[in-house]
Amino acid sequence: MSATSNPIPPERFALALTELPLGSLHAKAAELRNSIAHLRHSNEQLTPYARDGDRECADAIRENEEVISRMEERVALLKAEVEGRGMPWVEVEEEKKGHGNREGGERAANGEVGERGSSVDGDGAEEEGVHL
Repeated sequence: MSATSNPIPPERFALALTELPLGSLHAKAAELRNSIAHLRHSNEQLTPYARDGDRECADAIRENEEVISRMEERVALLKAEVEGRGMPWVEVEEEKKGHGNREGGERAANGEVGERGSSVDGDGAEEEGVHL
């Protein structure tokens, strides 16, 4: 994660969701699932090196796990917002398993394009893990 930006708190993220249309909520969830898949894939690639004693790889895995946890929390907030509007929460099974699109960036709900595996929040703050 960048030393100059911090992820927005969950409360602020949830508040911002109330202004978004339903399609944007689902798009944001898909983007987060895609980022999670990239981070998990990176962790799989880093694991053998971490097991061999590479501290930087072990630290990167820990950082990625923290970012994944925050992203999963945001997906849960998106789900709560959709269901709070009386709509069903529908996720594609492949997204839940982390087999989303592994090609390039995706357009975030606010229209900005994040880099592969990054998450651009509504206020422009970007949350990143360590990617290979």
